[in-house]
Amino acid sequence: MKTLDHVKVTDAVRVATREVFSMMMGMDVEAEPAYEEANSTGTVDGVVALIGLAGQWTGGGVVQCDAPLARKFYSCLLMTECDPANEGVNEEVLDAVAEIANMIIGNVKNAMERDLGPIGLGIPSVVYGRNFTTRSAGSSWIVNPFVCDGGRLLVKFCLTPPASGGAGPAELLGREFPRAKHPAIA
Repeated sequence: MKTLDHVKVTDAVRVATREVFSMMMGMDVEAEPAYEEANSTGTVDGVVALIGLAGQWTGGGVVQCDAPLARKFYSCLLMTECDPANEGVNEEVLDAVAEIANMIIGNVKNAMERDLGPIGLGIPSVVYGRNFTTRSAGSSWIVNPFVCDGGRLLVKFCLTPPASGGAGPAELLGREFPRAKHPAIA
């Protein structure tokens, strides 16, 4: 059975993050040592973008930062200034963080597919607030911290191996499911 190589994941996250920040935002990021984290992130203040991954291997990716850094990302990605009258995080800032997460996690997913086979990428969901916790059932996360513009960015990646050698629902139950035709479909 194929295994998830944590060194390859860390390398892929670092390469993807540096490329996205350099090419898309003209920003530098400095990688800090990667580590593993259990299912819960603990208390979070800031912005978290989550993206699901599906296929034989399932899991997700996360991009996490504080509000000032999220606003900086928005400014650099869109080459504009945030409205000084609005110091908060609006939907445009959330969309920018979602897009950054999509690019980084999408590139990591592509790198992992070389060893693990096809993996689908979901649509990002973004959460902003104070004193909240994110949690994922399943295996631990590989966390890659970065220093960027004086702030801290976390890029997390988690993949769980296929159950029973990659069998689908029908194989797991030991039978095939009949294909029902919907009356509206001819």
